[in-house]
Amino acid sequence: MNQGALRPFLVKLAKNIEVSMVVTRFAPSPTGYLHIGGLRTALFNWLWARKNGGKFILRIEDTDLVRNSKEATEAILEAFKWVGLDYDGEVAYQSKRFDIYKRYIQKLLDEGKAYYCYMSKEELDKLRQEQIQRGERPRYDRRYRDFTGTPPQGVKPVVRIKAPLEGDVVFEDGIKGTITIRAEELDDFIIARSDGTPTYNFVVAIDDALMGITDVIRGDDHLYNTPKQIIVYEALGLKIPRFYHVPMILNEQGKKLSKRDGAMDVMEYKRMGYLPEALLNFLVRLGWSYGDQEIFTLKEMIELFDPKEINKAPSAYNLSKLDWLNAHYIKNTPNEKLISLLEDFGLFLANHDKKEILVDALKERAKTIKEMAQMAKEILEEPQSYDEKGVKKALKGEWREILELFLQKLQAKEAHLPVDFHQVVEEVVQERKIGFGKIGQPLRLALLGKMAGPDLSDIMAIIGKDKTIQRVEKLLKRYQ
Repeated sequence: MNQGALRPFLVKLAKNIEVSMVVTRFAPSPTGYLHIGGLRTALFNWLWARKNGGKFILRIEDTDLVRNSKEATEAILEAFKWVGLDYDGEVAYQSKRFDIYKRYIQKLLDEGKAYYCYMSKEELDKLRQEQIQRGERPRYDRRYRDFTGTPPQGVKPVVRIKAPLEGDVVFEDGIKGTITIRAEELDDFIIARSDGTPTYNFVVAIDDALMGITDVIRGDDHLYNTPKQIIVYEALGLKIPRFYHVPMILNEQGKKLSKRDGAMDVMEYKRMGYLPEALLNFLVRLGWSYGDQEIFTLKEMIELFDPKEINKAPSAYNLSKLDWLNAHYIKNTPNEKLISLLEDFGLFLANHDKKEILVDALKERAKTIKEMAQMAKEILEEPQSYDEKGVKKALKGEWREILELFLQKLQAKEAHLPVDFHQVVEEVVQERKIGFGKIGQPLRLALLGKMAGPDLSDIMAIIGKDKTIQRVEKLLKRYQ
Protein backbone atom coordinates (compact mmCIF):
# COMPACT_ATOMS: atom_id res chain seq x y z
CA MET A 1 0.00 0.00 0.00
CA ASN A 2 1.52 3.35 -1.03
CA GLN A 3 1.64 6.35 1.33
CA GLY A 4 -1.12 8.14 -0.54
CA ALA A 5 -3.54 5.27 0.07
CA LEU A 6 -2.28 4.67 3.62
CA ARG A 7 -3.11 8.09 5.06
CA PRO A 8 -6.91 8.00 4.47
CA PHE A 9 -6.96 4.43 5.81
CA LEU A 10 -5.22 5.51 9.03
CA VAL A 11 -7.54 8.49 9.47
CA LYS A 12 -10.55 6.23 9.02
CA LEU A 13 -9.14 3.68 11.47
CA ALA A 14 -8.46 6.40 14.05
CA LYS A 15 -12.05 7.61 13.79
CA ASN A 16 -13.34 4.08 14.30
CA ILE A 17 -11.19 3.66 17.38
CA GLU A 18 -12.41 6.96 18.79
CA VAL A 19 -16.05 6.07 18.20
CA SER A 20 -15.74 2.60 19.74
CA MET A 21 -13.90 3.72 22.89
CA VAL A 22 -15.84 2.96 26.04
CA VAL A 23 -16.26 6.03 28.23
CA THR A 24 -17.95 5.70 31.62
CA ARG A 25 -18.46 8.07 34.50
CA PHE A 26 -19.33 8.30 38.16
CA ALA A 27 -21.28 11.42 39.04
CA PRO A 28 -22.01 11.89 42.75
CA SER A 29 -23.73 14.90 44.29
CA PRO A 30 -21.60 16.48 47.05
CA THR A 31 -24.44 16.73 49.55
CA GLY A 32 -23.15 13.99 51.85
CA TYR A 33 -20.55 11.28 52.20
CA LEU A 34 -19.84 8.62 49.59
CA HIS A 35 -21.55 5.42 50.77
CA ILE A 36 -20.79 1.89 49.63
CA GLY A 37 -23.68 1.78 47.15
CA GLY A 38 -22.10 4.73 45.38
CA LEU A 39 -18.65 3.16 45.56
CA ARG A 40 -20.00 -0.04 44.00
CA THR A 41 -21.46 1.99 41.12
CA ALA A 42 -18.12 3.76 40.69
CA LEU A 43 -16.29 0.43 40.73
CA PHE A 44 -18.53 -1.10 38.05
CA ASN A 45 -17.99 1.92 35.78
CA TRP A 46 -14.25 1.94 36.46
CA LEU A 47 -13.87 -1.78 35.71
CA TRP A 48 -15.80 -1.54 32.44
CA ALA A 49 -13.72 1.41 31.23
CA ARG A 50 -10.42 -0.19 32.22
CA LYS A 51 -11.37 -3.54 30.68
CA ASN A 52 -12.01 -1.85 27.34
CA GLY A 53 -9.01 0.48 27.46
CA GLY A 54 -11.42 3.39 27.66
CA LYS A 55 -11.90 6.38 29.93
CA PHE A 56 -13.42 6.76 33.37
CA ILE A 57 -14.58 10.26 34.28
CA LEU A 58 -15.32 11.59 37.75
CA ARG A 59 -17.94 14.33 37.63
CA ILE A 60 -19.17 16.20 40.70
CA GLU A 61 -22.84 17.14 40.20
CA ASP A 62 -22.87 20.28 42.31
CA THR A 63 -25.64 22.30 40.70
CA ASP A 64 -27.60 22.40 43.97
CA LEU A 65 -25.78 25.42 45.31
CA VAL A 66 -27.76 25.41 48.56
CA ARG A 67 -27.06 21.80 49.59
CA ASN A 68 -23.53 21.42 48.21
CA SER A 69 -20.75 20.78 50.70
CA LYS A 70 -17.07 21.37 50.11
CA GLU A 71 -16.37 18.79 52.82
CA ALA A 72 -18.50 16.23 50.97
CA THR A 73 -16.56 16.82 47.76
CA GLU A 74 -13.28 16.36 49.59
CA ALA A 75 -14.62 13.19 51.24
CA ILE A 76 -15.52 11.73 47.82
CA LEU A 77 -12.03 12.44 46.47
CA GLU A 78 -10.46 11.03 49.64
CA ALA A 79 -12.47 7.81 49.27
CA PHE A 80 -11.38 7.40 45.65
CA LYS A 81 -7.76 7.86 46.67
CA TRP A 82 -8.05 5.35 49.51
CA VAL A 83 -9.55 2.54 47.42
CA GLY A 84 -7.21 3.27 44.50
CA LEU A 85 -9.74 4.09 41.79
CA ASP A 86 -8.12 6.56 39.41
CA TYR A 87 -9.95 8.68 36.87
CA ASP A 88 -9.00 10.22 33.57
CA GLY A 89 -8.38 13.93 33.27
CA GLU A 90 -9.43 16.52 35.83
CA VAL A 91 -12.49 16.20 38.02
CA ALA A 92 -15.44 17.81 36.21
CA TYR A 93 -17.64 20.18 38.24
CA GLN A 94 -21.12 20.97 36.94
CA SER A 95 -21.15 24.28 38.83
CA LYS A 96 -18.48 25.51 36.39
CA ARG A 97 -20.57 24.63 33.34
CA PHE A 98 -23.68 26.79 33.80
CA ASP A 99 -22.93 28.81 30.66
CA ILE A 100 -22.98 25.60 28.61
CA TYR A 101 -26.36 24.58 30.02
CA LYS A 102 -27.85 28.03 29.38
CA ARG A 103 -26.85 27.84 25.73
CA TYR A 104 -28.59 24.51 25.27
CA ILE A 105 -31.71 25.70 27.11
CA GLN A 106 -31.84 28.71 24.82
CA LYS A 107 -31.36 26.47 21.80
CA LEU A 108 -34.42 24.43 22.77
CA LEU A 109 -36.43 27.61 23.36
CA ASP A 110 -35.39 29.03 19.99
CA GLU A 111 -36.35 25.79 18.21
CA GLY A 112 -39.74 25.60 19.91
CA LYS A 113 -38.81 22.39 21.76
CA ALA A 114 -39.06 24.04 25.16
CA TYR A 115 -41.17 26.87 26.56
CA TYR A 116 -41.61 29.25 29.46
CA CYS A 117 -44.18 28.16 32.02
CA TYR A 118 -45.69 30.86 34.24
CA MET A 119 -47.68 28.57 36.50
CA SER A 120 -47.12 29.46 40.14
CA LYS A 121 -46.45 26.89 42.84
CA GLU A 122 -49.85 27.63 44.36
CA GLU A 123 -51.59 26.99 41.05
CA LEU A 124 -49.68 23.75 40.55
CA ASP A 125 -50.52 22.56 44.08
CA LYS A 126 -54.20 23.33 43.53
CA LEU A 127 -54.19 21.48 40.19
CA ARG A 128 -52.62 18.41 41.78
CA GLN A 129 -55.16 18.37 44.62
CA GLU A 130 -58.02 18.51 42.12
CA GLN A 131 -56.48 15.71 40.06
CA ILE A 132 -56.05 13.52 43.15
CA GLN A 133 -59.68 14.14 44.15
CA ARG A 134 -60.76 12.97 40.68
CA GLY A 135 -58.61 9.84 41.04
CA GLU A 136 -56.13 11.02 38.42
CA ARG A 137 -52.35 10.91 38.53
CA PRO A 138 -51.15 14.40 39.57
CA ARG A 139 -49.27 16.10 36.77
CA TYR A 140 -48.75 19.43 35.06
CA ASP A 141 -51.50 20.04 32.48
CA ARG A 142 -49.26 21.65 29.81
CA ARG A 143 -51.33 24.84 29.87
CA TYR A 144 -48.38 26.99 28.71
CA ARG A 145 -47.05 24.50 26.12
CA ASP A 146 -48.36 26.53 23.17
CA PHE A 147 -49.04 29.78 25.00
CA THR A 148 -48.86 32.92 22.83
CA GLY A 149 -50.62 35.41 25.09
CA THR A 150 -49.29 38.04 27.47
CA PRO A 151 -47.33 36.52 30.36
CA PRO A 152 -48.77 37.18 33.84
CA GLN A 153 -47.07 39.96 35.79
CA GLY A 154 -44.65 39.27 38.62
CA VAL A 155 -44.09 35.57 37.85
CA LYS A 156 -40.60 34.29 37.13
CA PRO A 157 -41.15 31.44 34.68
CA VAL A 158 -39.54 28.03 34.66
CA VAL A 159 -38.53 26.39 31.40
CA ARG A 160 -40.22 23.11 30.46
CA ILE A 161 -39.25 20.76 27.66
CA LYS A 162 -41.90 19.49 25.24
CA ALA A 163 -42.24 15.78 25.95
CA PRO A 164 -43.84 13.58 23.27
CA LEU A 165 -47.64 13.52 23.39
CA GLU A 166 -48.04 10.05 21.93
CA GLY A 167 -46.12 6.86 21.34
CA ASP A 168 -43.48 5.33 23.63
CA VAL A 169 -40.00 6.05 24.87
CA VAL A 170 -38.15 2.75 24.48
CA PHE A 171 -34.60 1.90 25.45
CA GLU A 172 -32.59 -1.26 25.91
CA ASP A 173 -31.22 -1.69 29.42
CA GLY A 174 -28.14 -3.91 29.57
CA ILE A 175 -29.38 -5.55 32.78
CA LYS A 176 -33.17 -5.30 32.74
CA GLY A 177 -33.82 -5.71 29.03
CA THR A 178 -36.23 -3.58 26.98
CA ILE A 179 -37.86 -0.76 28.94
CA THR A 180 -40.94 0.92 27.47
CA ILE A 181 -42.49 4.07 28.90
CA ARG A 182 -45.72 5.35 27.39
CA ALA A 183 -45.72 9.01 26.39
CA GLU A 184 -48.85 9.63 28.46
CA GLU A 185 -46.84 8.80 31.60
CA LEU A 186 -44.34 11.56 30.85
CA ASP A 187 -44.65 15.19 31.73
CA ASP A 188 -43.32 18.40 30.23
CA PHE A 189 -40.71 18.39 32.98
CA ILE A 190 -38.78 21.45 34.10
CA ILE A 191 -35.29 21.87 32.65
CA ALA A 192 -34.57 25.30 34.20
CA ARG A 193 -35.88 26.65 37.48
CA SER A 194 -37.30 30.16 37.89
CA ASP A 195 -33.87 31.42 39.02
CA GLY A 196 -32.35 30.11 35.78
CA THR A 197 -30.48 27.15 37.30
CA PRO A 198 -30.80 23.95 35.25
CA THR A 199 -32.32 20.76 36.66
CA TYR A 200 -30.74 17.36 37.19
CA ASN A 201 -32.11 15.41 34.23
CA PHE A 202 -31.19 18.18 31.81
CA VAL A 203 -27.59 18.73 32.91
CA VAL A 204 -26.90 14.98 33.17
CA ALA A 205 -27.95 14.44 29.57
CA ILE A 206 -25.91 17.44 28.35
CA ASP A 207 -22.79 16.41 30.26
CA ASP A 208 -22.97 12.75 29.30
CA ALA A 209 -23.29 13.71 25.63
CA LEU A 210 -20.56 16.37 25.62
CA MET A 211 -18.17 14.19 27.61
CA GLY A 212 -18.67 11.32 25.16
CA ILE A 213 -20.11 8.92 27.73
CA THR A 214 -20.91 5.67 25.93
CA ASP A 215 -22.06 3.55 28.88
CA VAL A 216 -24.04 4.72 31.91
CA ILE A 217 -23.94 2.22 34.78
CA ARG A 218 -25.97 3.49 37.72
CA GLY A 219 -28.44 2.45 40.42
CA ASP A 220 -31.93 1.46 39.37
CA ASP A 221 -33.33 4.31 41.43
CA HIS A 222 -32.45 6.32 38.29
CA LEU A 223 -34.44 4.04 35.98
CA TYR A 224 -37.31 6.49 35.55
CA ASN A 225 -34.95 9.42 35.02
CA THR A 226 -33.71 7.72 31.87
CA PRO A 227 -36.79 8.42 29.68
CA LYS A 228 -36.56 12.10 30.61
CA GLN A 229 -32.90 12.19 29.67
CA ILE A 230 -33.65 10.43 26.39
CA ILE A 231 -36.16 13.20 25.62
CA VAL A 232 -33.36 15.74 26.11
CA TYR A 233 -30.94 13.74 23.94
CA GLU A 234 -33.46 13.46 21.12
CA ALA A 235 -34.56 17.11 21.31
CA LEU A 236 -30.94 18.20 20.86
CA GLY A 237 -29.95 15.48 18.39
CA LEU A 238 -27.39 14.03 20.78
CA LYS A 239 -26.17 10.43 20.84
CA ILE A 240 -27.86 8.27 23.47
CA PRO A 241 -25.51 6.11 25.57
CA ARG A 242 -26.05 2.50 26.62
CA PHE A 243 -27.75 2.14 30.00
CA TYR A 244 -27.27 -0.40 32.77
CA HIS A 245 -29.43 0.04 35.87
CA VAL A 246 -28.00 -1.88 38.83
CA PRO A 247 -30.40 -3.30 41.46
CA MET A 248 -29.98 -1.88 44.94
CA ILE A 249 -28.18 -3.43 47.90
CA LEU A 250 -30.50 -4.76 50.60
CA ASN A 251 -29.74 -5.64 54.20
CA GLU A 252 -29.79 -9.23 55.44
CA GLN A 253 -33.52 -8.91 56.16
CA GLY A 254 -34.24 -7.92 52.55
CA LYS A 255 -34.92 -4.27 53.33
CA LYS A 256 -33.25 -1.09 52.09
CA LEU A 257 -29.71 -0.79 53.42
CA SER A 258 -29.45 1.71 56.27
CA LYS A 259 -26.46 3.29 57.96
CA ARG A 260 -26.81 0.76 60.76
CA ASP A 261 -26.54 -2.07 58.22
CA GLY A 262 -23.45 -0.72 56.48
CA ALA A 263 -24.60 2.14 54.23
CA MET A 264 -22.15 4.52 55.86
CA ASP A 265 -19.31 6.73 54.74
CA VAL A 266 -16.77 4.70 52.76
CA MET A 267 -14.00 6.16 54.90
CA GLU A 268 -15.71 4.72 57.97
CA TYR A 269 -14.66 1.32 56.66
CA LYS A 270 -11.06 2.48 56.81
CA ARG A 271 -11.60 3.67 60.36
CA MET A 272 -13.06 0.25 61.19
CA GLY A 273 -9.90 -1.42 59.92
CA TYR A 274 -10.97 -2.79 56.55
CA LEU A 275 -8.53 -2.97 53.65
CA PRO A 276 -9.53 -1.29 50.37
CA GLU A 277 -8.79 -4.48 48.42
CA ALA A 278 -11.23 -6.41 50.60
CA LEU A 279 -13.93 -3.74 50.30
CA LEU A 280 -13.67 -3.64 46.50
CA ASN A 281 -13.72 -7.46 46.31
CA PHE A 282 -16.79 -7.44 48.57
CA LEU A 283 -18.58 -4.81 46.47
CA VAL A 284 -17.90 -6.42 43.10
CA ARG A 285 -19.62 -9.56 44.36
CA LEU A 286 -22.73 -7.61 45.39
CA GLY A 287 -24.65 -8.18 42.21
CA TRP A 288 -22.01 -9.74 39.95
CA SER A 289 -20.40 -13.17 39.95
CA TYR A 290 -18.02 -15.33 37.99
CA GLY A 291 -18.81 -18.97 38.65
CA ASP A 292 -18.13 -19.86 42.28
CA GLN A 293 -15.08 -17.61 42.58
CA GLU A 294 -15.15 -15.39 45.67
CA ILE A 295 -11.72 -13.78 45.77
CA PHE A 296 -10.66 -11.50 42.92
CA THR A 297 -7.59 -9.39 42.43
CA LEU A 298 -8.21 -6.02 40.79
CA LYS A 299 -6.57 -7.40 37.65
CA GLU A 300 -9.00 -10.33 37.60
CA MET A 301 -11.96 -8.00 38.13
CA ILE A 302 -10.92 -5.95 35.12
CA GLU A 303 -10.47 -9.05 32.95
CA LEU A 304 -13.73 -10.75 33.94
CA PHE A 305 -16.27 -8.01 34.66
CA ASP A 306 -19.13 -7.38 32.23
CA PRO A 307 -22.10 -5.19 33.22
CA LYS A 308 -24.44 -7.36 31.15
CA GLU A 309 -23.78 -10.13 33.69
CA ILE A 310 -24.96 -8.09 36.69
CA ASN A 311 -27.83 -9.82 38.44
CA LYS A 312 -31.35 -8.54 37.88
CA ALA A 313 -32.29 -9.14 41.51
CA PRO A 314 -31.11 -6.98 44.44
CA SER A 315 -28.03 -8.19 46.33
CA ALA A 316 -27.77 -8.76 50.09
CA TYR A 317 -25.19 -7.05 52.27
CA ASN A 318 -23.41 -9.59 54.45
CA LEU A 319 -20.95 -8.26 57.02
CA SER A 320 -19.66 -11.77 57.76
CA LYS A 321 -18.59 -12.08 54.12
CA LEU A 322 -16.74 -8.77 54.33
CA ASP A 323 -15.00 -9.89 57.53
CA TRP A 324 -14.00 -13.17 55.87
CA LEU A 325 -12.59 -11.37 52.84
CA ASN A 326 -10.77 -8.83 54.99
CA ALA A 327 -9.18 -11.60 57.07
CA HIS A 328 -7.99 -13.22 53.83
CA TYR A 329 -6.39 -10.00 52.61
CA ILE A 330 -4.77 -9.33 55.99
CA LYS A 331 -3.17 -12.79 55.93
CA ASN A 332 -1.77 -12.09 52.49
CA THR A 333 -0.52 -8.56 53.18
CA PRO A 334 3.24 -8.10 53.76
CA ASN A 335 4.14 -7.45 57.40
CA GLU A 336 5.82 -4.17 56.54
CA LYS A 337 2.57 -2.81 55.14
CA LEU A 338 0.54 -4.09 58.09
CA ILE A 339 2.95 -2.39 60.51
CA SER A 340 2.35 0.87 58.64
CA LEU A 341 -1.43 0.40 58.67
CA LEU A 342 -1.43 -0.32 62.41
CA GLU A 343 -0.08 3.18 63.05
CA ASP A 344 -3.53 4.56 62.16
CA PHE A 345 -4.78 2.72 65.25
CA GLY A 346 -2.14 4.03 67.63
CA LEU A 347 0.22 1.09 67.43
CA PHE A 348 3.82 1.84 66.46
CA LEU A 349 5.91 -1.29 65.92
CA ALA A 350 8.57 -0.09 63.50
CA ASN A 351 11.30 -0.23 66.18
CA HIS A 352 9.99 -3.23 68.14
CA ASP A 353 12.55 -6.05 68.07
CA LYS A 354 9.86 -8.76 67.91
CA LYS A 355 7.55 -7.05 65.42
CA GLU A 356 7.74 -9.88 62.87
CA ILE A 357 6.72 -12.51 65.42
CA LEU A 358 3.92 -10.27 66.68
CA VAL A 359 2.49 -9.50 63.25
CA ASP A 360 2.81 -13.12 62.11
CA ALA A 361 0.94 -14.26 65.21
CA LEU A 362 -1.90 -11.78 64.80
CA LYS A 363 -2.45 -11.71 61.02
CA GLU A 364 -3.76 -15.28 61.20
CA ARG A 365 -6.43 -14.30 63.73
CA ALA A 366 -7.55 -10.73 63.01
CA LYS A 367 -10.57 -9.86 60.87
CA THR A 368 -9.70 -6.14 60.75
CA ILE A 369 -6.64 -3.95 61.25
CA LYS A 370 -8.43 -2.34 64.21
CA GLU A 371 -8.94 -5.75 65.80
CA MET A 372 -5.31 -6.59 65.07
CA ALA A 373 -4.16 -3.44 66.86
CA GLN A 374 -6.34 -4.27 69.86
CA MET A 375 -4.93 -7.81 70.00
CA ALA A 376 -1.39 -6.44 69.85
CA LYS A 377 -2.06 -4.03 72.71
CA GLU A 378 -3.45 -6.90 74.80
CA ILE A 379 -0.12 -8.68 74.33
CA LEU A 380 2.20 -5.71 74.75
CA GLU A 381 0.39 -4.14 77.73
CA GLU A 382 0.37 -5.94 81.07
CA PRO A 383 -3.18 -7.03 82.03
CA GLN A 384 -4.77 -4.88 84.74
CA SER A 385 -7.54 -7.36 85.49
CA TYR A 386 -8.39 -11.00 84.94
CA ASP A 387 -11.47 -12.48 83.30
CA GLU A 388 -13.69 -13.90 86.06
CA LYS A 389 -14.76 -16.95 84.08
CA GLY A 390 -11.14 -17.56 83.15
CA VAL A 391 -10.10 -17.41 86.81
CA LYS A 392 -12.71 -20.02 87.79
CA LYS A 393 -11.71 -22.27 84.91
CA ALA A 394 -7.91 -22.00 85.06
CA LEU A 395 -7.01 -21.39 88.70
CA LYS A 396 -7.91 -24.72 90.24
CA GLY A 397 -6.12 -27.84 91.32
CA GLU A 398 -2.33 -27.64 91.23
CA TRP A 399 -2.14 -24.51 89.06
CA ARG A 400 0.08 -22.65 91.55
CA GLU A 401 2.69 -25.41 91.78
CA ILE A 402 2.71 -25.73 88.00
CA LEU A 403 3.34 -21.99 87.43
CA GLU A 404 5.98 -21.87 90.15
CA LEU A 405 7.83 -24.75 88.47
CA PHE A 406 7.50 -22.93 85.15
CA LEU A 407 9.07 -19.80 86.66
CA GLN A 408 11.89 -21.80 88.18
CA LYS A 409 12.77 -23.40 84.85
CA LEU A 410 12.36 -20.17 82.84
CA GLN A 411 14.61 -18.18 85.20
CA ALA A 412 17.35 -20.73 84.69
CA LYS A 413 17.18 -20.63 80.89
CA GLU A 414 18.18 -18.26 78.10
CA ALA A 415 14.94 -17.66 76.19
CA HIS A 416 14.43 -15.35 73.22
CA LEU A 417 12.59 -17.21 70.47
CA PRO A 418 9.18 -18.94 70.59
CA VAL A 419 10.91 -22.35 70.46
CA ASP A 420 12.85 -21.50 73.65
CA PHE A 421 9.68 -20.75 75.62
CA HIS A 422 7.88 -23.75 74.16
CA GLN A 423 10.71 -25.98 75.41
CA VAL A 424 10.25 -24.71 78.98
CA VAL A 425 6.51 -25.43 78.83
CA GLU A 426 7.24 -28.94 77.49
CA GLU A 427 9.63 -29.60 80.36
CA VAL A 428 6.93 -28.70 82.90
CA VAL A 429 4.36 -30.89 81.13
CA GLN A 430 6.70 -33.88 81.13
CA GLU A 431 7.98 -33.43 84.66
CA ARG A 432 4.51 -33.03 86.19
CA LYS A 433 2.97 -35.57 83.79
CA ILE A 434 0.08 -33.27 82.96
CA GLY A 435 -1.86 -32.28 79.86
CA PHE A 436 -0.91 -29.05 78.13
CA GLY A 437 -4.11 -27.34 79.32
CA LYS A 438 -3.06 -27.64 82.95
CA ILE A 439 -0.25 -25.14 82.35
CA GLY A 440 -1.62 -23.44 79.24
CA GLN A 441 -4.78 -22.07 80.84
CA PRO A 442 -3.27 -20.41 83.95
CA LEU A 443 -0.27 -19.23 81.93
CA ARG A 444 -2.49 -17.62 79.31
CA LEU A 445 -4.52 -15.92 82.04
CA ALA A 446 -1.30 -14.55 83.56
CA LEU A 447 -0.03 -13.24 80.22
CA LEU A 448 -3.23 -11.76 78.75
CA GLY A 449 -5.78 -11.61 81.56
CA LYS A 450 -8.16 -13.75 79.48
CA MET A 451 -8.40 -17.21 78.00
CA ALA A 452 -8.15 -16.51 74.28
CA GLY A 453 -5.25 -15.33 72.18
CA PRO A 454 -2.32 -16.33 69.96
CA ASP A 455 0.15 -19.13 70.62
CA LEU A 456 1.64 -18.84 74.13
CA SER A 457 5.20 -19.31 72.89
CA ASP A 458 4.74 -16.40 70.48
CA ILE A 459 3.31 -14.19 73.23
CA MET A 460 6.24 -14.90 75.56
CA ALA A 461 8.81 -14.33 72.82
CA ILE A 462 7.16 -11.00 71.96
CA ILE A 463 7.11 -9.60 75.50
CA GLY A 464 10.38 -11.27 76.47
CA LYS A 465 11.57 -13.39 79.39
CA ASP A 466 11.54 -10.66 82.06
CA LYS A 467 7.99 -9.48 81.38
CA THR A 468 6.76 -13.06 81.17
CA ILE A 469 8.13 -13.67 84.65
CA GLN A 470 6.62 -10.42 85.95
CA ARG A 471 3.15 -11.28 84.66
CA VAL A 472 3.19 -14.80 86.08
CA GLU A 473 4.43 -13.51 89.49
CA LYS A 474 1.66 -10.87 89.45
CA LEU A 475 -1.02 -13.54 88.99
CA LEU A 476 0.47 -15.73 91.74
CA LYS A 477 0.52 -12.79 94.13
CA ARG A 478 -3.04 -11.71 93.24
CA TYR A 479 -4.52 -15.14 93.91
CA GLN A 480 -2.56 -16.40 96.93
